Amino acid sequence: MPASPIVSATDIQMDYMKLLITQLQNQDPLEPLNNNEMASQLAQFSQLQQLESMNSNFSEVLEISNRELTNSLRSYANSLIGQKVTFFTQDTETGDLVQKEGQVNEVYNEPNTGESLLRVTAGVQEYSLSLDAVISVRN
Repeated sequence: MPASPIVSATDIQMDYMKLLITQLQNQDPLEPLNNNEMASQLAQFSQLQQLESMNSNFSEVLEISNRELTNSLRSYANSLIGQKVTFFTQDTETGDLVQKEGQVNEVYNEPNTGESLLRVTAGVQEYSLSLDAVISVRN
């Protein structure tokens, strides 16, 4: 059985209203529908609609916040050009962590992740670092 498409609260509410109208048209006059039950169900649909709206609004806010954070991180990374940074790197021979200091020469964005990376020269070696690898910054 194929999966049914996701429907919104408005679609569900419209289907319910059609069903309710059909029930009202075909009800037994000696046993009418309970008004309290109908009002309760309509209130639940209204709450569902409001929750959907809030979810949509929160998604938009999250998206905007993520964009702003990315822009802030890029600005910060750019401000590090020419600065000396301290970071740890793994020694290729021993595997131990070694503290290094170098100058930030360039900031570039990693194409696959969009992350801002620093190109740092320490002595004769060049390193690519993420912002969270930087321990300290100084002039």
